[in-house]
Amino acid sequence: MLAAGIIRPARRPVGWRAPGPPPVPAPGLGPHAGEDLCFLAGDWRILQRVDGHRWSLDDLVTAHVAARAVDDPPPGAVLDLGCGIGAVLLLLAWRFPHAELVGIEAQAVSVDLARRSIAWNGIAGRCVVHEGDLRDPAGVPRPAEFDLVTGTPPYLRPGAATASRRIQVAPAHLEYRGGIEAYCLAAARWMAAAGTFVACAGAGQDARVAAAAVGAGLAIVRRRDVIPRAGKSPLFSVYTMQRRAGPPVVEPALVVRDAAGRRTAAFRAVRRDMGMPP
Repeated sequence: MLAAGIIRPARRPVGWRAPGPPPVPAPGLGPHAGEDLCFLAGDWRILQRVDGHRWSLDDLVTAHVAARAVDDPPPGAVLDLGCGIGAVLLLLAWRFPHAELVGIEAQAVSVDLARRSIAWNGIAGRCVVHEGDLRDPAGVPRPAEFDLVTGTPPYLRPGAATASRRIQVAPAHLEYRGGIEAYCLAAARWMAAAGTFVACAGAGQDARVAAAAVGAGLAIVRRRDVIPRAGKSPLFSVYTMQRRAGPPVVEPALVVRDAAGRRTAAFRAVRRDMGMPP
């Protein structure tokens, strides 16, 4: 039986103080049965299903790359495609406290979790999630004016792997509603003329991502590979795209853990930048 309403305790070094804007929890909000409330950035928290799709490394690195790409000047409007439970959306809302943010997500259970997390952190006045399909031009009821668009598409084509029976998980892993091609087209539809699109894709998909970008009128300007542990192959890559063309910059790979399994200095820096304890 699933635990009811788990509130996860903070795991922080002695003396560490949470950076960034504090949350303003709405009264009466908390995890429902089968959910937990977990720390995300600073003192901000996120609601997740215990048995469902949960925020992960690709969300964190995508949000970090996106934040670095548009840090100066900071974005006024941000859109997260297929936002799921809202991890990237919340990380960017924490990172850019004056931005207005929009998410679009097709799974009703994820939409509900994201909306309640937004309310718990007290940012409903500047952050909203629409329930809809990112391939639908009417899915986001506002003009193409987003300074920053982000996305963490599923990596696998249907039939390439056994679909999980856990709630939310299969559509998060399998491209039932399109993969990187659909995300690029949606980003191009809604981003401003000088906007930036940041998305991740499974390792080894460079040619596919490049073709998807070209098909949407975009160009890859930066790429960063993510390696889970020293000596291992890349797990995924994060791409920064804009409308201008030019040879892409390949950044040094982000190695998450060293050969002994300890977090690297580079990954600790990512966590620090996104409001997480070292």
